[in-house]
Amino acid sequence: MKERIITALVMAAIFIPVVYTGGWLLGSIIAILAIIGLSELFKMKGNNILSIEGVISIVALMGFIFSAELRDILPQNFNSDAWIHLAAIILLIQTVFSKNNFSFDDAAVSILGIIYIGFGFKSLLETREIGLELLILVLITIWTTDICAYLFGRKIGKHKLAPNISPNKTIEGSVAGTVSAILVAGIYLYFIEVAGATTWTLVLMALLSMAGQFGDLVESAFKRYYNTKDSGSIFPGHGGVLDRFDSILFVFPILNLVGLV
Repeated sequence: MKERIITALVMAAIFIPVVYTGGWLLGSIIAILAIIGLSELFKMKGNNILSIEGVISIVALMGFIFSAELRDILPQNFNSDAWIHLAAIILLIQTVFSKNNFSFDDAAVSILGIIYIGFGFKSLLETREIGLELLILVLITIWTTDICAYLFGRKIGKHKLAPNISPNKTIEGSVAGTVSAILVAGIYLYFIEVAGATTWTLVLMALLSMAGQFGDLVESAFKRYYNTKDSGSIFPGHGGVLDRFDSILFVFPILNLVGLV
């Protein structure tokens, strides 16, 4: 518990100034986190990120996240979708050259990983471009949900939320996390002006709070399927990038899909 709190404080002390600064600094940190996250997924699958397939996936992931920045040096129609299509073709061809040492299943995991990790971090960067206030609102909604679901779940949790996937999570903790997130988001919106915010914004934050919890459960499902406790060990007490950013990778694409990004 102590290690988890200390790591969270250190991460916040580093990440919040980076988010505030934005620009190339945030983009660089996101690139590093995305590559580490993809390497964690490769490792869980039993593949090596330092391989031909891994390098192809990294290039496609970077192209997907930074497709807008690469627009000036690439053909006009070479957008984020094009990176996914190209990666899919090359990775499927690689199953032939590797004589199925790199199989169709491996290619599928790689491509899905590029979309899952890439879309999440790309949407975060796009949200920062729209406005720092909106980005912070979403981040505090996610963080409040995580913290309060954990604390209330330990204190009053009795009914398991998804016992076959994540035995420690409870319905009481989940509800408390979302309610707390709505309250904190409401206080934030009272004092901070967010462009485009309406009375429905709190409803959206409630939905994002629940979406973030699904993101956490999906990551737990990955780990249980691959019989892995944590996706990595870069964050003591929290695990890897996919462990720590699982909610973010779910929530920000939803902002994109509903048209706020």
